[in-house]
Amino acid sequence: MSRDRLLAAMSGLLVLMATACGGSGDGAGGGADGAADEAAGPTRSVQHAMGTTEISGTPQRVVVLDTGELDSVLALGVTPVGAVRADEATGPQAYLAEQAQGVERVGTIDQPNLEAIAALQPDLILSNKVRHEELYDKFSGIAPTVFAESVGKPWKDNFRLAGEALGKQDQAERILADYRRKAEQVGQRFNDPGRTEVSMVRFMSDGIRLYGEGSFIGTILDDAGFARPRIARTDETFVEVSREQLSRADGDLLFHAAYGQDGASAQGQLTAGPLWQRLGAVSRGDAHKVSDDLWYLGIGPIAADLVLDDLARYAPRP
Repeated sequence: MSRDRLLAAMSGLLVLMATACGGSGDGAGGGADGAADEAAGPTRSVQHAMGTTEISGTPQRVVVLDTGELDSVLALGVTPVGAVRADEATGPQAYLAEQAQGVERVGTIDQPNLEAIAALQPDLILSNKVRHEELYDKFSGIAPTVFAESVGKPWKDNFRLAGEALGKQDQAERILADYRRKAEQVGQRFNDPGRTEVSMVRFMSDGIRLYGEGSFIGTILDDAGFARPRIARTDETFVEVSREQLSRADGDLLFHAAYGQDGASAQGQLTAGPLWQRLGAVSRGDAHKVSDDLWYLGIGPIAADLVLDDLARYAPRP
């Protein structure tokens, strides 16, 4: 991900951040005293997947424990003090590398490091029930903790929850409104997106996944108005297929990515073989390799915005 492209994708978010921050007080609020005043603001109750959490003021030291939470807080102008990484990654999602500079690593999604988290003295921890339900009590013993219910399809609700926890609800709604407008505009560039079936293929170390309507990328395609191949018309996140079933992955447009080095190896082997070459999308030149970080791991508004940019590149030329 180039620096120029990331800056362009973030420009709309930055404008919204400036709007949300403006008019909140006089210029003196920008210094250390202003930050202290923010942190010491009124207490509010945030309802979430694990109950209700009391949060005082505006959190200043946030730890995020999944990729979607990292994307969400950065979209809201908050740089967390700590974050986990995906298990097959060496750091944050590549498209967030610049914004996440200086963020301490606190383990992986599967194995967050409790000692490292506690050492950062956070005043808010964000994660979700599907990843860390069994660790909630330990996290909440360190700092106020807010959990989303799940990941993937409900990314917009998760973003709203992060906005509520950070006291930035209005900003979150404005960012989502901008996203919805952009998704509609991108779909319109395909003339009649409802007649264009888009297939999403992800190569894993242990198989091939076709992503359905019940996934992060599925919601973006739906918001842009695209149709899906029959096998992807499911509320499940994905459907696993064998190599012999690969023909079911065909579509008018096909996008494919790989998770981790083993997934990339499988991707390279299969896409060079005859089963892949027989797909209609491949023979027409309508199959495209995309970023796994962006299309599958991001699960937040920054990733969604950049995915729409990618989709627009493949729209028919006037």
